[in-house]
Amino acid sequence: MGDQDQLKVERIGGFAGFGGAHLKSRGELSTSELSPADSAALDALFHDNTHAGAANPDGFVYRITRNEQTIEVPEHKVPEAVKNSVQDTLE
Repeated sequence: MGDQDQLKVERIGGFAGFGGAHLKSRGELSTSELSPADSAALDALFHDNTHAGAANPDGFVYRITRNEQTIEVPEHKVPEAVKNSVQDTLE
């Protein structure tokens, strides 16, 4: 993974689809902003595609795109720095 990789992050799901169709939860950050531990955790998530879906049906799932690869990860597996990049907006 290069230092200049950009991550696009979207938080989806949650309790009964909280927020409705007009609330979008998205963020972006550069992988260079991540700590070495968060970067390693993120690399592991991209290499292990067995984590699809939420562990809790009412929990959030994060859709993370790096380069051309997209994964969906339960909230409890996502590094805090990645979660913190997400902002809620009304559209």
